[in-house]
Amino acid sequence: MRKSTATPEYQAVTKELVRLRKAVGMTQRDLAVKLGREQSFVWRVEKGERRLDVLEFFWVCENLGADAHVVFRRLCEIFAHRRP
Repeated sequence: MRKSTATPEYQAVTKELVRLRKAVGMTQRDLAVKLGREQSFVWRVEKGERRLDVLEFFWVCENLGADAHVVFRRLCEIFAHRRP
């Protein structure tokens, strides 16, 4: 089994989070400050080197002004289309 961060599905997660961050005009550093984390944390998440747990996903969405439920639902639709 591959690490989940190497899957096309997780790449969709990181792509969506980057899209949301850029849509609100935030840098990685801006988001890191809001999260109370270092900029390298955001970089590692966005590059797929660090996987988010469900609470971290919620906090990232919240700090980007996005509804985590809506974001997750959109991602689930992407995942469903990629099933074998």
